Parts: sequence; C-alpha cells; structure tokens
Amino acid sequence: MLSVLEGEEVRRRWAGRLLAQADAAARVREIVAAVRDEGQAAVARYTRAFDGVDLQGAGFRVTDREIEAAYKAVTPELLEAVRRARDNIAAYHRREVRGSWMEADDDGTILGQICRPLKRVGLYVPGGTAAYPSSVLMTAVPAQVAGVADIALATPPRRDGTLPPLLLVAAAEAGVREIYKMGGAQAVAALAYGTEAVLPVEKIAGPGNIYVTLAKKEVYGVVDIDMLAGPSEIVVVADASARPDWVAADLLSQAEHDALAGAVLITPEEALARAVVEEVARQLETLPRREIAARSLENYGAAVVVPHLKAAVELANALAPEHLELYVADPWAWLGRVENAGAIFLGPYSSEPLGDYWAGPSHVLPTAGTARFYSPLSVATFMKRSSLIAASPASLQAAGRFIQALARAEGLEAHARAIGLRLEEGVKDEPRSLD
Repeated sequence: MLSVLEGEEVRRRWAGRLLAQADAAARVREIVAAVRDEGQAAVARYTRAFDGVDLQGAGFRVTDREIEAAYKAVTPELLEAVRRARDNIAAYHRREVRGSWMEADDDGTILGQICRPLKRVGLYVPGGTAAYPSSVLMTAVPAQVAGVADIALATPPRRDGTLPPLLLVAAAEAGVREIYKMGGAQAVAALAYGTEAVLPVEKIAGPGNIYVTLAKKEVYGVVDIDMLAGPSEIVVVADASARPDWVAADLLSQAEHDALAGAVLITPEEALARAVVEEVARQLETLPRREIAARSLENYGAAVVVPHLKAAVELANALAPEHLELYVADPWAWLGRVENAGAIFLGPYSSEPLGDYWAGPSHVLPTAGTARFYSPLSVATFMKRSSLIAASPASLQAAGRFIQALARAEGLEAHARAIGLRLEEGVKDEPRSLD
C-alpha cells in the first residue's frame, strides 16, 4: 500500500530497485550465450520454458494470414484509434528530422555531416501479463519516419502460440510485417546475433522487463541499443490545487505495469498526501491488476511531504523519473526548474496516459535515474551520422604547422609527417594564415 515516507527513504528504495536487477544478470548472460551459440534451437527451448508454448514446428514468424485474421478481429473503433494515434506520433516525430548539411569556408574548406537511417533495426514490444500495441506504434513509427528500410519486431507469444490481434494490426498500420513470436532475453539475443530464422539487426529499441533490459545491456557493442529502459516510473509534483482522485489514478496508471514500477507523489500539502493515500487504497480495490499494483506501491511507491514546491522539484530532479507530472496551479512557472525527466506533463489535464497512447512523443523513455543522461526514443535513435571534411590546398597550407605541432606534442610523428609531405609539395594558392 502507498505510504507517507521521507524523501531520502524514497531515494534509497529506488536505488535498491536498481541493485535488485543484478540478481538476474547471470541468468541473462546464460540465455544470451546459448542463443549466440545454438541459434533458433535455444530460442525455441526458452520459449517453451518461459512462455509455455512450442513454436518449433509452427514457426516463429507471423504470417500474412495471421495479420489478415487480426484485422477481422479488431473493432472499427479500435482500428480508428490505432490510426489516429499513429498519425499523431508520425506528425510529432517528423518535426525531429534533421538532414545532411555542408558549408564551404572562404579558404575552400568544406565541412558537413551526412545523416543516414540505419538499414535494419529490431524492435522489442513487451508482452506476457499485458499486450502493448501502443509500444508498437511508439517504436515503429519513429523508425519509419527516420527511413529505416527493414524493421523486425519481437514480442512474447500467448500460451496458445498467437499474438494479440490489436498488436498485429498496430504493427501492420505502422508498416511492419516482419514480426516474431519470441520474447525475453532470448529474443534480444536472436535480434542481435541472428539465427536460422532471424537476420541480425544493427540496433535494438523498445522497453521491456528486467531480463530484456539486462539482455540489451549484454549485447550492446555487438549492436547498438536505444537505452536501458526498465520498469515504469511516475513522479507527481502537486500542490493544493490537485484533486486527490486524479493524482491517485495517475500513480496507479504506472504501478499496474510491473511489481518493480515506481509511483511517487511529492507535495508540500500534508492533507493532500493523506487524501491521495486513502484514494489509492479505494481505487486499488477494483483495479483488475491490483496485485501487481499493490506490490509496486508497497515497495517503490510513496507520498512525500516537503516544505515547499522548490523542494518538491529538487527531489524530483534527484529521482530523475521516466514520467514527471507538474500538477500545480502554475506548471509553466516551474518547468524551468526541471532538469531530469523523460517526459514532463504540465497541468491537471495532462495525465500520463495521454503520453502513453496519444499525444505524439514516443513513450519509450529513460528510467531508473537514467533521465540524467538519456533522452526519449526519437527519430535520432534510428539515424547515424558521418562527419564530412574536404580541405583545400590553401587551407591545409595555412593550418599545417599547427597540426604538426599538436601531433608531435602527442608523440605521433606519423601524423605530423602525413601533413608535412603535403606541405612539401607546395600549393599554387596563396597560403592563408589562421592567426
């Protein structure tokens, strides 16, 4: 159950949640190594063990027939919701697109940057206790906007060996047809190393549980990853203007994801904190996923009473949460003080689920304090950049002695000679000084 705690206790608990992830590291390394060495046979073995389904004979890849059947199973209202959400996400991420550029200096030097999409990426979408078609859209649409040619999506199968129809429809609407029924660390390893059934990718993106997150960490370097996005988090900074039932509902919206999820209210109003604790208990009684939410709140949830809003924002910055709600009378006045957060929601009507499903920014966000240095998934996640340098004879002649001096100061004589040989040739252009 949600408790009223001190800020330092909350920081200790959230740090403890990070330490708890180390317990699964050895198991993840074992799974990743098995898939690397044995290929799809290891994926099949772990799928039987963890998901309770044998896909060796039926195959792991979703067929066109399965996608067609999924469309028939989805209501027109849900199909419209998927399409509208997809369009919102695409419109937001198109604003992020940055093209290649080149600029010529007066001395003839040309500098620039070439931006290209990755050719093949793997997307991981969580499953198991819930289905997340929203995560399909929030990863696949930015990849499509970036121009990625090949997208492979992996998600855990249900016990009957199928995938949720809405998830398949969301993938198809986002332009993804290469879909695999595999989850967990074994799916991450299959995407990274490739198997008889799956071609390897260049980057893996998408959220997941502790095993998925640790597996992404394990394969990093073989492939790139978007971030270490673990269990969900929300921090609500609220003042006396906040409604306790709305705050409670927002906290529960993240607590129901995972027993490791964190949900914290920070407020200078003790009466609000007490009211939210009571409201959380009331709403929890009728929540379908109440057992998961209750464990999350018991271990990583809290209502923290602080002296003033400045202290509330300072504690929020220290936690660096995935989602931060500024549920205060004048949220824009406090926005400038926010330093660390994956996504920031301003005002009473900007409830966190708006970001999960509809607004446009990807809901794949840094967690576990990594918002201090990670950014949300974006078009840039699926791009790579090459620097462009084209020197003119005059520019090299003018800069040569400085380059040689720096190279020799580092003890790299071959570097200096590579420049010196060109300077000895001389140039027809009049040398230009860098002074």
